[in-house]
Order: sequence, then C-alpha cells, then structure tokens
Amino acid sequence: MGAGAARSGARTLALLVAVCLGACGTIARDRETGLRLSDVSVALPAGAQIRARQAPQDLALAERVQARPPAESHAILALSGGGANGAYGAGVLVGWSQSGDRPRFDVVTGVSTGALAAPFAFLGPDWDDELQQVYTDGGTQSLVGWRSMAAFVAPSLFSSRTLRQLIDDHISPEMLRQVAAEHAAGRRLLVVTTNLDAAEPDIWDMGVIATIGGEPGLMLFRRILLASASLPGIFPPVLIQGVSPAGIAVEEMHVDGGVNLPFLGVPEALPLLHAAAPDGAQRVLFVIVNGQITARYQATRGNLTGILGRSFDTWSNAALRTALAENAAYANSVGVSVFITTIPVSVDASSLDFDPDVMRSLFELGRARAASGVVWSRISAPATTDSVETQTQAPAPDLEIAQPSP
Repeated sequence: MGAGAARSGARTLALLVAVCLGACGTIARDRETGLRLSDVSVALPAGAQIRARQAPQDLALAERVQARPPAESHAILALSGGGANGAYGAGVLVGWSQSGDRPRFDVVTGVSTGALAAPFAFLGPDWDDELQQVYTDGGTQSLVGWRSMAAFVAPSLFSSRTLRQLIDDHISPEMLRQVAAEHAAGRRLLVVTTNLDAAEPDIWDMGVIATIGGEPGLMLFRRILLASASLPGIFPPVLIQGVSPAGIAVEEMHVDGGVNLPFLGVPEALPLLHAAAPDGAQRVLFVIVNGQITARYQATRGNLTGILGRSFDTWSNAALRTALAENAAYANSVGVSVFITTIPVSVDASSLDFDPDVMRSLFELGRARAASGVVWSRISAPATTDSVETQTQAPAPDLEIAQPSP
C-alpha cells in the first residue's frame, strides 16, 4: 500500500471512529429551559427574531417590509444553501455586476451558505471583491478536514473554528454600518436559522441586528451567520439568546437554516408583493440555487465525506424542487416573475467538497455564465395556466433566457 493510500485510509478510519464517539461531545442543557440567562443579558431589539411559522409574527415581518419599496428597484434575491457550492452563487453575483444588469434589491434573503453571501449581495457590487475572497482564497479548505475533527469534544464531526474565523475575517464593523444604513432606507436583509428548541425556522432581520451597533451588534450578527451555516452533525449548533414560551430568558440552540427551508423566497403577506409597482414595472424574484435540482447518475465515493455529501445533495435536491414549486405558485398568484439559476447538471458538484481549486472552478462558472447572460431560467409566468406544472421540472441547464428589466 502506498503512503498516500495509507494516509487516506487512516483518515477515513479516524473519521469513522469519530462518528462512533460523537456522543462524547455534548452541550450541557436543562431539558425544560436549556440554559437560563439573566434578563439583562437578553437584549434583542423588537422585531429582530421572527418565528417563521407563527402567523402574527409573519404579519409583523410584513409590516417591516415597506409597501412602497425604493422606486428604482422591484426585485427580491434569495440565496439558497449548498455548502461549498456557494462558490457558484458568489460567482453569479460578481458576473452579474460585470454584465451591468444587476439590480439593487428591495429584499435579500439567505440560508446556510447563502446567508454568508447575503450581506455582500445586499450591499451591492462594491463588496464583490470581498465576496470573491470568501469563496476563492482557500480559507474554506480545512472546514471538513482532518485538522478540524472535533467529535471527541463537540456534538459534531468537525469544529466550527475555521468557519467562525472566516466569518470574523469578512464581517466587519463597516459592513454592519452600511447594512444599518440600508435598513433605515427601507431595504431588508433576512437570514434563516433552524431553532431546534422551537422546532421551526427563525427569520432574522439582520438590519435590525446591525442597528445595535458596536461589539454586541457585530458579535450577534456574526453568530447568526455561523448558526445558519452550521449543518447539524457536521458542525456544532450555536446558542443564541432568546426567550422561551414561558417568558424565561434562555440560550436557544440554532443550526443550519436549510434544515427547514432551502431558501426564503416569497414570504406570504409581504405587502410589497401586492402593492402596484411604480410605472408598471414588473416585480421579480431571483433565486440563486447553490446546487442542482436534478442529479446525474455517478458512482458515490466510498469515504465518509463522499457518502455524506451525496446524501445531503440528494436531500437538498428534493427540498429545492418542492420549495421552487411552492414559491412559483404563490409568486404567480400575485404577479411576481421567478427566475432561477442552478449549477448545470453536467458539472460534478458536491456541497462538502471544499477543495480550493474546485470552488474556484465553480466561482468562475457562475461568473462567466452571469457575465454573458446565460444564467437565468424562468420558472414562473404570470397570467399563464401551466407555469406551476412546468416549473417543477428542471429548466435546461444551459438555456439562454433574456434577463428581465427589474
């Protein structure tokens, strides 16, 4: 056996042992209340955290998204989960800027890796260089590597140390200042986590978080992004301050937002969807799918990351198809056109393949497709009867569709 094969075999064996010993790493919590906090330590501003499945809270979200958005823009951007495949979405955003057709979005939403990219997308092309660095400078290489194993000390296979450092390096006080300014102007940045204690998704209004300012606001902003990208079992959950239904101040356990929602597209009750667009402009939802909604037959690698990656991708493909169908049906009913971009089915992509060269290739694929205009497929057509049926099928991956004027 060669040295390379021996090292690979040893690492695979160690990972399997880590799985078996995963129960050794735990987070001590009371079964009823989790971890109590003093009332003083819970200082979330009103409206920062929205329980996604509670109607009154959904209406509260609607009230905060202006019925009359900025006149020059009538577009929503939704960024999906997808792990390492987020490099594709980052490339799409940068290439979109290069094409000169990228709109200024009224609302930007992000889930999982999409949450990491969402603040950059929200602030516009001036932050493209920073966004590109996040996905292409090699900082993600050790996210699921041998050196990040943590099953002996945490309830996960890998430590979140590298992911936390990546977020700390790129989410700056200046970013928070600009997010707060855009929030004050009426635009909205929304990020989804999965609240395991409440067993439902939470939507975080990151503009409200940004207005906290200072170190407390920066730390919470970063913590929410970390939680949204922490795939359970792969990375440890994140504890975020909250209040239990009994009114007790607690630390709630949050994980990857993609557990419940592959992306946050068209929240029902948002008034901007029902308000007439100025000058007859069309409202548009753009969904950047950091993955594929159909899969090709291929031999699954026999190691742990190969099996996990293929399993996660299969699960996310099914969830994405369902979510796209639901969003397209609702958007169609309120006159919103839906356009999506996905990684072409011909490309070998895995959500857990953080190899820098692979991620740079995905980034360049997204950038080139967006820059040349060969990137968007329409899955919803207002005033037609067959749009809901057709959008459940995968659009032709290389189909060139004229980009609408947002």
